[in-house]
Amino acid sequence: MDNNKVHDVVMVGAGPSALAAAVYTTREDIETILYEKAVIGGMAAITDKVDNYPGFPDGVEGMQLAELLQKQAERFGAVIDYGEVSEIRDNGDTKVLVVDGKEVQAKTVLIATGSDYRRTGVPGEEEFFGRGVHYCATCDGAFYRDKKLVIIGGGNSAFQETLFLTRFASHIDVLVRSEIKASDVLVRDVQKFVDEGKVTIHLEAETQEITSEDGKVNGVRAIVDGKETQFDTDGVFVFVGLLPNTGFLKDSAIELDERGLITTNAHLETSMKGVFASGDVRSGATLQIASAVGEGASAALAIREYLDNAKRMSEA
Repeated sequence: MDNNKVHDVVMVGAGPSALAAAVYTTREDIETILYEKAVIGGMAAITDKVDNYPGFPDGVEGMQLAELLQKQAERFGAVIDYGEVSEIRDNGDTKVLVVDGKEVQAKTVLIATGSDYRRTGVPGEEEFFGRGVHYCATCDGAFYRDKKLVIIGGGNSAFQETLFLTRFASHIDVLVRSEIKASDVLVRDVQKFVDEGKVTIHLEAETQEITSEDGKVNGVRAIVDGKETQFDTDGVFVFVGLLPNTGFLKDSAIELDERGLITTNAHLETSMKGVFASGDVRSGATLQIASAVGEGASAALAIREYLDNAKRMSEA
């Protein structure tokens, strides 16, 4: 890593929004590097199937969509590297990012770090993370072939992943805290498995504890309709919403809203001049892959305009 090099744009994250932005910037001969701390493609890459992305009438596997976006960005010259950004500082004409403890300089920055899975906070969740408690069905579902599962959540993600997990599990109990918030299409699809007896949906289910025996998850204790109930299970999948990946900005000059999302103006520029944000991490985002990709393209055009203006001012 050349610490003295000043990149045209550094993108933090390599999900659909950043990858789409990189296609646009690199095609404009804007030198672009992306840093990703986890999975290239973000949460899209670990989604079983994306049914509402334009251009794929039969749907597309999340991993396949992520790979296609990555290949397209790299074809035009985007550099994608693994690294965790822990700080962004304003240095006037340049921005300084701390990546894995080392400083990287850029004329502009795009933050497209997306969101991460929200935890329930109940006892047993953290203790058995990755050892019976999971947040990604496509990653870990195959471990539970012919076994019982509990899914916690009642939104689109919970019902989408329930459909995927029916490929493996012998039975699934879905614990919905209040009411079902998933789309009608997903509810109808899951209902088919309810009718077959493979899935049981429990409303007004307040999860209390993920229980264990001999070091292994063996159940979930919940209050269901006012009564304490024990659900025997071999594994637990949690889908109770998302949290923005903005922890690294908490001490920065970049403004966040009350939910921790990045606030931007109409040009997707943050409160720090030359720093832009797009996708699920941005306040007002719709949490859809298609809109995240669109915002990435818009951010790229705003970055081009910013760089053009900066160049004109320096030459004046």
